[in-house]
This record gives sequence, C-alpha cells and structure tokens, in this order.
Amino acid sequence: MLLLSSNHQLLQWLESHLLSCPFKRLTSLDCPGCGFQRSVLSILKGNFIESFKFYPATIPFFALIVFVFLHLKFNFKNGAFFIKILYIFISMIIVINYIYKIKTHQLH
Repeated sequence: MLLLSSNHQLLQWLESHLLSCPFKRLTSLDCPGCGFQRSVLSILKGNFIESFKFYPATIPFFALIVFVFLHLKFNFKNGAFFIKILYIFISMIIVINYIYKIKTHQLH
C-alpha cells in the first residue's frame, strides 16, 4: 500500500512540474514535440490509449530505446539497420502527427 501511495505522489509531483516548451512560449503554438511529457505520464499511469492521443510516437520511441540497449548488449546481426528503420518510422510519425495537427487546427 505504501508503494502505491509513493508512486501516486511521484506522478502528482511530475504532473505539477512539467517543463514548459520554449517554442510554445515564443510562438503560442505547439512544437512537434509538445505532448511527449504528458504521453509519458499516461504510460506511467498505464493508460496507453491516452498516451497515444497525446503523442503517437512515444511508444515506438521507447521500443527504439529498448532495442538499442538490447543491440548494444547482444550485437544483433542487422541491429543497426533496424535502428535506422525505427528512427525513420518514428520521425515520420512525428512529422505526420504535426501536419495532422496543423490541418485540423489542433495547435494551441
């Protein structure tokens, strides 16, 4: 019970201490990375659908990080190639999501 309480307190602390976006401060528009912090918090809460809605590239990004560490440990035969493919895939998700936000007037 104490562990759940401390996790809850940590999540509340993280939610109240999100970093502000300098691009958004200067332009009043979301940047291509806006939503990532809220997405990570949603994952920590176990809400993957909400995480995807905040920032679709978060889960593939974490998959890339895990794969990079596994590749460094086990040196997969085509690991570097798959890392490049995942990087391109994640970059495309970020760009497509940002274009979608622009087209649907979701930039705040």
